[in-house]
Order: sequence, then C-alpha cells, then structure tokens
Amino acid sequence: MNDELVPVEFAFPGALRDYLLAAIRSGTKTATASLAREYEVGGEPLPVTGQRGTVIDSDGNGSFIIETSEVQIVRLDDVPLDHALAEGEGYESVAEWRAGHTQFWTSVAMRTELGDEFVLTGASLVVLERFIVVR
Repeated sequence: MNDELVPVEFAFPGALRDYLLAAIRSGTKTATASLAREYEVGGEPLPVTGQRGTVIDSDGNGSFIIETSEVQIVRLDDVPLDHALAEGEGYESVAEWRAGHTQFWTSVAMRTELGDEFVLTGASLVVLERFIVVR
C-alpha cells in the first residue's frame, strides 16, 4: 500500500476490527463515527472530503484504500438514522447505534485513550464520516 496515505484504523485490533473490515469489503459499511475528542487527544486533524487512507488490518498491514466522501460533526444526540444504518453494523435505530457506540466509547480501552476527565454526554461532538473503497 502507499505509505503516503494516512493510516485508518477501525476499532482496536481483534474481532471487532476484523468484522468491520469485512463489512467494508462487502459494501455493507459505508460510514463510520468517531468522537471529536479522539482527534484532539491524538493531535490529529479531522478528516476532510477527498482524503484517502490505507485501512489497517488487525495484523498492522495495509488492507485497502478508502476515500472520505462526506464529513459532518454533530452532537451525539443528533446523529441521524441514515448514518446509523450506513455504518452497516446491524443497527435498526439511532437508539441501538447510540447504545453500541456508548458501550465502545466508555470501554476501558477507550477511556485510556480519551482520558479519565472526559465524560461522554449527548452534547459530545461526533465526527460522522462516509467513505468509498477505491482499491
């Protein structure tokens, strides 16, 4: 894969990442969501439309390339149903999506990344990203 592309990681290495990458490959997953806080603590710029990145698999290898086709920043309480469905993770409602993501974002691993002082609320900013697989 092209080393000039930004690395893109979905979840943490392991079963969830493997599941998400399979959903992207199949075309079921065409969107993702991250907390704005993740970019802040990582010192990384927010994604932008047209940006391409190499998706990293659980073994740390470049798997395929995606291109960001849309970026929105909304409050957690304002994530729309079409985005929840586009994530391709089987959510049938925004409430299900929110519950699944809240569980992930408040997990021990994410708490370590986000910092103990961070509190997830309905007003927390979420970066909604749509993408296409380009190769």
